[in-house]
Amino acid sequence: MQLTLEGVAKRVGAATHLYPLDFALQPRAVTVLLGATQAGKTTLMRLMAGLDAPSQGRVRVDGEDVTGRSVRERNVAMVYQQFINYPSLRVADNIASPLKLRGDLDRAAIDRRVRELAAKLHIETFLDRLPAELSGGQQQRVALARALAKQAPLMLLDEPLVNLDYKLREELREELSALFAGGDSTVVYATTEPTEALLLGGYTAVLDAGELLQYGPTAEVFRRPRSIRVARAFSDPPINLWQGRVAESGIQLAGDARLAVSLPANATPAAAAEAGVTVGVRASALRVRPRPGDVALAGRVELAEISGSDTFVHVAAAVGPLVAQLTGVHYFKLGAAITLYLDPAQIHVFDARGDLLVAPQRSGAR
Repeated sequence: MQLTLEGVAKRVGAATHLYPLDFALQPRAVTVLLGATQAGKTTLMRLMAGLDAPSQGRVRVDGEDVTGRSVRERNVAMVYQQFINYPSLRVADNIASPLKLRGDLDRAAIDRRVRELAAKLHIETFLDRLPAELSGGQQQRVALARALAKQAPLMLLDEPLVNLDYKLREELREELSALFAGGDSTVVYATTEPTEALLLGGYTAVLDAGELLQYGPTAEVFRRPRSIRVARAFSDPPINLWQGRVAESGIQLAGDARLAVSLPANATPAAAAEAGVTVGVRASALRVRPRPGDVALAGRVELAEISGSDTFVHVAAAVGPLVAQLTGVHYFKLGAAITLYLDPAQIHVFDARGDLLVAPQRSGAR
């Protein structure tokens, strides 16, 4: 399926939920809609599905205008934040329901497909139970299996894992990546979590306050965010942003830190140099051990959080407040002096308007 939105916008009364945008999904691939709550992700999905009509613009499927068609007239599968199952039907019958509606499969074929999907989602032992007898995570797996069984050309998943606990989310993310990779559907997956977008891969569309800011291959959008707004939306923990000014040998930050970086010749006129730049550094680019060519950033520990296999250190530094994401478990005393190290090749540089000037040259290790 090739789904294209042309100049689509959505307004409700005086409020604009989605500003005009042009958007063509990559067929038979996963597209992640990434953005904070109220960024416009659900509104965009509802327009794709036909649950809502756009205030302006056109929705096309394989070139055909389907703007006025309701969801009943479109072959779409949806999974929501809150799992939705038929409470009076067994798990097996819930999964089989879209297969039975097709009417082109015999009972044996339906049973095989149900058991195949149940096995992939690890719910094969629950096929004879009612949904109410399952945990929340198990019920969400049933809803996912039913959506996959439909084999719709367009599958929309609106933050389907948000209400599950951490361990279940991690398990299902990996399973979904494998399931999507082996399917023929065009998948749209909405999330607020940058990590989820990176794990799912494919393509990512970054939304903020109803605007589509950037769309492209996930790794490319992450490495080369078009603007500060994109970098903020696609960073967890938040990207460190420091003010700097253009100097002869690179960028001068507050304090004595100087970053040797070459800016594009056509991007640094005198006016831009006077206005200054913003340096963006992802938390994972900061280290506690130096390497040749690193810049030292001195400061004091304000907070240290251990999360899983990483430690997040919040530091008050001369360049400005910063967060470092360090691999492994590290212990720091509050108020202790600390020096972090940064490879200048790992920075983003944005101009006074917030547009990207320089992206990291290579991925760095922590």
